Amino acid sequence: MRDLTVLGIETSCDETAAAVVRGAAPGPGAILSNIVLSQLSEHAPFGGVVPEIAARAHVEAVDAIIERALDEAGVALSDLDAIAATAGPGLIGGVMVGLTTAKALALASGKPLVAVNHLEAHALTARLTEGAEFPFLLLLISGGHCQLLGVEGVGRFRLYGTTIDDAVGEAFDKTAKLLGLAYPGGPSVEIAARGGNAKRFALPRPMIGREGADFSFSGLKTAVRQIARADGFSRTADLAASFQAAVVESLIGRTKAAMAMFRADFPRGDTFVVAGGVASNAAIREALTRLCEAEGLRIKIPPPRLCTDNAAMVAWAGLENGQLGLFGGLGVAPRARWPLQDAPVGGSQTAGTSQKP
Repeated sequence: MRDLTVLGIETSCDETAAAVVRGAAPGPGAILSNIVLSQLSEHAPFGGVVPEIAARAHVEAVDAIIERALDEAGVALSDLDAIAATAGPGLIGGVMVGLTTAKALALASGKPLVAVNHLEAHALTARLTEGAEFPFLLLLISGGHCQLLGVEGVGRFRLYGTTIDDAVGEAFDKTAKLLGLAYPGGPSVEIAARGGNAKRFALPRPMIGREGADFSFSGLKTAVRQIARADGFSRTADLAASFQAAVVESLIGRTKAAMAMFRADFPRGDTFVVAGGVASNAAIREALTRLCEAEGLRIKIPPPRLCTDNAAMVAWAGLENGQLGLFGGLGVAPRARWPLQDAPVGGSQTAGTSQKP
């Protein structure tokens, strides 16, 4: 396949991002630019993302971020093969901003549009960075998602396990709030845990030993709340370390179960990919690396800057879909929810007639 050059736009949560990538599947690809504007300062006073504030901030910033991404990449709209934007899942106001902007650029430039599933963008990042071959087992861990899936190809997923309540990133954020730590919670808990005794508190390991590969973190969060109320903040580092250790053990147990399912489905599959913002956590990365060494699987984890939300992953997902002819028309709709196993990412099922570059 010939190389494509794609602009990606990401506005699904609290980062306004644009990037340009070039390459061909299976990768690796070249990141020509990757601009991310965080809204941390706007949301920090509230201890979480406020959808209305996020959408307004995207509107104010997205044009300049796109212009900067194109300038840094040294390309014009006319040089692109396609324009990709997150069409869901995410905060619907933010998704609408990015997708509408991408539609306007596609219409003005005559370039095809790719409506990208944000979760698949995370899933394909290891192909952008390392050229990971299909099939692979994927652990997707972020603020809103916690899933184990067999990835057969673009738009082709087998779900092995998901959370029955809180996502792991959500559990980190809520634990940070209970412990009086700064927003965003994930990095704050990780930093606090470095100075704590992980064996100080006997916290539950939800779902460990149960059949299947589903996750649960609600009971763990409740246990942290009870200890925090009884103990105050006198041993915050110990509680943060104990919480993180429980999360790691839960992830390892559930992942090991999914590895057996993956091997049964794909006897020749030998790659394990970790994606999503929580994959930036060093303790989790190290524990999963040790697990893969024991299980004889190759592990591929993108660098931390590409685990958190960014537009390079969106551009790459657009590129992979574009090479398969999965383009969406200008009528493609934004989605607050969009499970990976629902439909091809390109948007052709929603948009009608597909386009080709």
